[in-house]
Amino acid sequence: MKIRWRLRMAAAQREVWTGTELRRLLAEKAGLELSSASVSALFTKEPSQVKMTTLAALCTALECTPNDLIEIDITPVERPVAPPRPVADVSKAVGSARGRSMPPL
Repeated sequence: MKIRWRLRMAAAQREVWTGTELRRLLAEKAGLELSSASVSALFTKEPSQVKMTTLAALCTALECTPNDLIEIDITPVERPVAPPRPVADVSKAVGSARGRSMPPL
């Protein structure tokens, strides 16, 4: 499964081209004050996690939904098929016990 952060594309579709513009929108429309460094990181890098309040503020500021910001590839991951494990031949094991019989099961 792959997750793609599409904030920059969503912002560009709404004529928001810089982190400074996004920061201003976040403050004006969503009431979220983020540092320039935080907005720049969101704008230029794929975050490993995003607070729900930040996600909601981004959606409010850009008038979009989380689906516009996050793209998830749900293609199933193919796992290699394990070769079948050999099964011991029980008939040989019974006869090779030096003439002794096996205990009852």
